[in-house]
Amino acid sequence: MSLEKMKDLHLGEQDLQPETREVNGILMSKLMSDNWDKIWNFQAKPDDLLIATYAKAGTTWTQEIVDMIQNDGDVQKCQRANTYDRHPFIEWTLPPPLNSGLDLANKMPSPRTLKTHLPVHMLPPSFWKENSKIIYVARNAKDCLVSYYYFSRMNKMLPDPGTLGEYIEQFKAGKVLWGSWYDHVKGWWDVKDQHRILYLFYEDMKEDPKREIKKIAKFLEKDISEEVLNKIIYHTSFDVMKENPMANYTTLPSSIMDHSISPFMRKGMPGDWKNYFTVAQSEDFDEDYRRKMAGSNITFRTEI
Repeated sequence: MSLEKMKDLHLGEQDLQPETREVNGILMSKLMSDNWDKIWNFQAKPDDLLIATYAKAGTTWTQEIVDMIQNDGDVQKCQRANTYDRHPFIEWTLPPPLNSGLDLANKMPSPRTLKTHLPVHMLPPSFWKENSKIIYVARNAKDCLVSYYYFSRMNKMLPDPGTLGEYIEQFKAGKVLWGSWYDHVKGWWDVKDQHRILYLFYEDMKEDPKREIKKIAKFLEKDISEEVLNKIIYHTSFDVMKENPMANYTTLPSSIMDHSISPFMRKGMPGDWKNYFTVAQSEDFDEDYRRKMAGSNITFRTEI
């Protein structure tokens, strides 16, 4: 539906107080859990590209990079529609008459670029069967947590996160939408060599965007010139994207996302968690982290 219609609905906050349900032990919105059979049976195609992440790990950034590579750096083409219309968020379910991710995906002509936050064991099996390409982006837990906390405060479709101290405990226990960060990053890491999966790190993308964008282009089997590459680096930089209404979610009504509480694109800086965690919270988090990540050879940088 059009943005005007969405605004005309005057979706009051009371309508959007999100109920949650667990599906296979993973917390989801009730709307997603009610729709789970349809999501699980989603039909992927061999030429689909799926961008998979845990929430607030650089999803929109990666979507914009991919879109610019696919459109040879044509900024106007990449401004054709909002991020969420260009790349359907397959499991995201909205109350009618709003378009859910599945509706958008099923109507979209091939080749499609899709988005998910689902943990690996919850991914619709047709993606494996069709051998679709997948780009996974992982971000260090502390920065992810702080970003997700502020996102949960401004996004009325997510549960109220409470205080940061309370949210740290919820995050550690995996009692947030899409479940445990620890299981998510490890689960996708463990299958990355068995499928067509490019596993990237947010911190690497921040440190050297040119190198990482080249990796993405190679994975997509796209040749891009140095000129186009530099254009993509510029147009997908944090400061430029923050001002891009087709990528920063500011076109949504404030009854859904209230940017006065916290902007969708807040800071995007690795190591920003230090401005929020107390020393005690950080030490406690690190001890718990070591336990949960024991036995995994995945390494994260908490600053660059």
